[in-house]
Amino acid sequence: MAKNLSDILQTHESPFLQNGTLVLAFSGWMDGGDVSTGTVDRLVKLLDAKKVATIDPEPFYIYCFPGTMETAALFRPHIEIEDGLINEIEMPGSTFYCHEPANLMLFIGKEPNLRWQTFGECIFQIAHRSGIKRILFVGSFGGAVPHTRQPRMYITSSDAELRNEMEAYGTRRGGYEGPGSFTSYLMKQAEDQSLKMASLVAEIPGYLQGPNPMSIEAVTRRLAKILQLPLDLDSLREASTTWEMDVSTAVEENEELAEQVKMLEEEYDNDLLELDAEEH
Repeated sequence: MAKNLSDILQTHESPFLQNGTLVLAFSGWMDGGDVSTGTVDRLVKLLDAKKVATIDPEPFYIYCFPGTMETAALFRPHIEIEDGLINEIEMPGSTFYCHEPANLMLFIGKEPNLRWQTFGECIFQIAHRSGIKRILFVGSFGGAVPHTRQPRMYITSSDAELRNEMEAYGTRRGGYEGPGSFTSYLMKQAEDQSLKMASLVAEIPGYLQGPNPMSIEAVTRRLAKILQLPLDLDSLREASTTWEMDVSTAVEENEELAEQVKMLEEEYDNDLLELDAEEH
């Protein structure tokens, strides 16, 4: 039996914000280096934001996908077994948090496999109920940025005014054609919902796998400026510096990769020079 939206969207508290902003993070697509979920999770912790609502995962995710074990593992819930006893099974979570002093709501979830329209209705309902006027998604993609340089940030928006506003924070206009994300679907629906939405996507090193503290720190710092949040980000800077040094040490031990990184550094620096010349 299909569930009603009131059954799927489970509200714990109902804050109302003044011209609030909702920041979205999704694991999976566009979460390379954990930049999407890592950035918003860091904001939740730094602001001590309180949980206000969750979305029931059952209608939206595939748990048993046919195919090889490697493919199926991407969909199955994570479990932990210790000493012959089942300790934990981690089902996909989709949680809204709120920090009222900053008129800010934060969301961390997994991109839905199914029923995008219904999942989107859950997000839009929370937005309207909470006084949200602007939605921002933060994410990443693997590109030609070396790990020794700051990630380039690209803006895509449902609204030209919001796009221009975000360019004041050093973002570039995005251009892309290919497989789309759930957040692109949301952006397309935003205008009909009387909401403005933008996607802020960081270009991170395509030759690296795993969490990228440097990119998380850079995106968190940029987002803190946009949201005017007076945050202490020293712990992020320390993790970023340590990570960069560790990666550089590993790169130096691989002659071919070291040469590739050097070439990417030159291309990155030339790109900045060209951009600066165009602006002046």
